[in-house]
Amino acid sequence: MHPDELNALQRGGADDPEDLETLGSDAFRVLGHRNRKPEGMRKGTGREIYTDDLALPGMLHAKLLRSPHPHARIVSLDAQHTTQMPGVHEVITGADMPTPYGIIPWTRDEHALALDRVRYIGDALACVAAIDEDTASAAIESIDVEYDILPFYLEPEQALTDEAAAVPIHDPKRAGRNGNITKKVELEFGPVDDLMKASDVIVEGDYYFHGTTHAPIEPHCAIGNVDADGLLTVWSSTQVPHYLQRELARVLELDVARVRVVQPAVGGAFGGKSEPFDLEFCVALLALRTGRPVKLLYTREELFYSHRGRHPMNMWYRVGASRDGKLRAVDARSLLDGGAYASFGLVTTYYSGQLLTAPYELESYRFDSTRVYTNKPPCGPKRGHGSVQPRFAFEVSLDKVAAELEMDPIELRRRNFMGTGRTVNEFRVQSNGFLECLDAVERASEWKSKHGKLPYGRGVGVAGSCYISGTNYPIYPNEMPQAAVQVQIERSGRVSVLHGASEIGQGSDATMAAIAAEELGVPLGYVRVLSADTDLVPVDLGAYSSRETLMVGNACVHACRQVADRVRESVAGALRIPADRVRLAGGWAFDTDAPSDGDRRLPIAAAFQLAEAQHGTLGALGHYNTPKDGVHGEYRGGTIGASPAYSFTAHVAEVEVDSETGFVEVKTIWVAHDCGRALNPMLVEGQMEGSAYMGFAEAIMEQQIMKRGDPEAGLHDAPSLLDYRIPTSLDCPEFVALIVEAADPEGPYGAKEAGEGPLHPSLPAIANAIWDAVGVRMDSLPFTPDRVWRALRGHEAHGSGN
Repeated sequence: MHPDELNALQRGGADDPEDLETLGSDAFRVLGHRNRKPEGMRKGTGREIYTDDLALPGMLHAKLLRSPHPHARIVSLDAQHTTQMPGVHEVITGADMPTPYGIIPWTRDEHALALDRVRYIGDALACVAAIDEDTASAAIESIDVEYDILPFYLEPEQALTDEAAAVPIHDPKRAGRNGNITKKVELEFGPVDDLMKASDVIVEGDYYFHGTTHAPIEPHCAIGNVDADGLLTVWSSTQVPHYLQRELARVLELDVARVRVVQPAVGGAFGGKSEPFDLEFCVALLALRTGRPVKLLYTREELFYSHRGRHPMNMWYRVGASRDGKLRAVDARSLLDGGAYASFGLVTTYYSGQLLTAPYELESYRFDSTRVYTNKPPCGPKRGHGSVQPRFAFEVSLDKVAAELEMDPIELRRRNFMGTGRTVNEFRVQSNGFLECLDAVERASEWKSKHGKLPYGRGVGVAGSCYISGTNYPIYPNEMPQAAVQVQIERSGRVSVLHGASEIGQGSDATMAAIAAEELGVPLGYVRVLSADTDLVPVDLGAYSSRETLMVGNACVHACRQVADRVRESVAGALRIPADRVRLAGGWAFDTDAPSDGDRRLPIAAAFQLAEAQHGTLGALGHYNTPKDGVHGEYRGGTIGASPAYSFTAHVAEVEVDSETGFVEVKTIWVAHDCGRALNPMLVEGQMEGSAYMGFAEAIMEQQIMKRGDPEAGLHDAPSLLDYRIPTSLDCPEFVALIVEAADPEGPYGAKEAGEGPLHPSLPAIANAIWDAVGVRMDSLPFTPDRVWRALRGHEAHGSGN
């Protein structure tokens, strides 16, 4: 390059760096700092656009006709009068979409609209498109349906009886077994019976985890539209655009390439929008039929009935330990109430046992889990999918072991720390900061001066957990990458990041922007992020199982480094230095040996221009796929629960229990979480506090209850935010977030998940704190005043016990 051209580039476009010596160091300039989210101002000022904010010209509105019965055969459905009503444009029924669907390919047992049978109150069987919502609502009321009422089963124990097998919820030819069992898993690792007999201490107990739902602020909403070329576009508040695109094409018998799914901003999901729902199929078909855009927005009540929330579980646990506190044997049985359809249930059944084997070293372990269909809204994945319930039972059991041994509960957990290596069920763990988590909560909570030493009614409890950073295998089998990112460089210095990750509030867009800014040396404000539009971005599998930071983050690093290498090569040539001495940081490209030398640096835009002149338009595609060798065992089911990396968490909760009323006030929850590396500490702390909040809410207040007695059997007891109790800010304890960083070789910069793992220990830590406060074991959730009061009175009547 001619010296005059180089001088012109060196003078142009950038401010003087504020600290050139710092730029020359290896310290992160963007990552590791408390950066705000790209969408933060839009959300904070009410300018964000959600699905229901969209209004297309000529748009129709749809409503669903839902079953009033928990179980019935559809004898006839007559919508002839409905189609003739003024303002009604189209009516569709199950016969219009006979292909079953489901997020798990092996358990597709649901139809967009019920074909011949409804299986819970709220099951949809017809849909109407009309000029407005009021007309559509009136129209569905005019549809005449004749039902043949069938026996219904609201408890899993009922569904397992011989009488239930005579009239099963699903066809045994499709569902297998007796038609009421989704999945049964029995796995054993090591000689459980022998080691249990050899144990010095054995504790045994029955535990119950109630059902809860997600309660996002934004209900489900979808819009379907067909353009002049016949391309179907569906806007949806989904968190899995790619899987939704695939199922829409399959059920509607369309070419996948002719289906586009766009995810606008999502107002909360927590797992509740991680599979296709009836409304998305309906707006798509109605748009195809009418040639006009069609919107369908769930009411709050419909959201409660659509559900997919936490499975109720009946659990039995037996734990054996030696006198020195080493865990010798764990034996578990779980009965899962799955509701009317499979959803993620196959995976949930495995997760209820497979994800329990860390952070502790277990000498032997056995679990037997059965998921059963019932005539209630379907259960699915809620934050901490499948493992929150067993973690509650296990961590309370560990507290009981500690009490029997007269050992500090934190010390018991320390003695059983597994470190890195293999779990008893053969999952590979390459990083583990659990000991540091225990140390952090012990120190911050002043545990040693409180446990067993506070006045009656006050107590502290501890619990730990482990969670996955994404699933090692995609939901449908394939060898393709699980995540991909496209990075585009514009000669002004702007960087565009296109990725398929679903931003649902957890900060995936912010994380990708920060990675791009760090790797390419541009100010964070120069980065634009476009995500979750199947026509414009590479394939990503969605926001579930805490996979985005690790998988999409790795793909983003891969793409950015390809571009950065070209930029460094061009700058090195212009400055006549080796490429490994060129650093991109703080809006500059400079020589690390002389960062303050004005002749040895270029504004980043000038560096991009040099590289574009040499290499052509700058851009790259990055991708990530999970490791397959040595990650899990080779037994049947060994892949389910396997992950590239695992996070670890410890909580201490402090409570005050009013022995007269049973009211439990949670004062403080200290949350220590090993996230590998905190790419944005503010986001990590937010996820930790939000997770702990949700666990606290499920422990103290939340209940997804169906009425039992006739004539209301199967109706939701509280299908509104007025009646379904969730804590407000006035009800919350203080949450203290303590970040622990045990970098994992599989994560980008060592990062692991932080969005689900910090939920698990809240519930057992509160239960164990109640024991410390008043000497009563709460083995059934939730810990509402009436339940705690009854437990206290029973304790008084029968004497103390563990």
